[in-house]
Amino acid sequence: MAARNTARKRAFQILFEGDQRGAEVLTVLADWVRLSRADTRQPPVSEYTMELVEGYAQRAKRIDELIAQYSVGWTLDRMPVVDRNILRLGAYELIWVDETPDAVVLDEMVQLAKEFSTDESPSFVNGLLGRLKDLKPSLRRDED
Repeated sequence: MAARNTARKRAFQILFEGDQRGAEVLTVLADWVRLSRADTRQPPVSEYTMELVEGYAQRAKRIDELIAQYSVGWTLDRMPVVDRNILRLGAYELIWVDETPDAVVLDEMVQLAKEFSTDESPSFVNGLLGRLKDLKPSLRRDED
């Protein structure tokens, strides 16, 4: 499972970079892939990282709507950039990737928040993703 952990971390970094640069995440992903192929010192971009980034990109608008709707007291643009992108990645994997158990997604996103964000972020990420987990069946139905 360490490979999946690394894939999630890289997917988060790509989403974060896209947000910071104001660039499309698929463009950033292509840059990362191109760089990893051109420079052997760069780690390769795994298939799962690509799946996560591409899946998020496909549903980015809906994911941002859900985060904005269920984050109490925080607008999307007021959230720390790190938290916003952890939530984006977590929401995608939680709601639309059936192969990953919900508890694993929550745990991995909380770990990313512990590693990259503020002391308050892990509980914020856990709370919001926990709410989305509870609503998951209806959220997926709403999309159909």
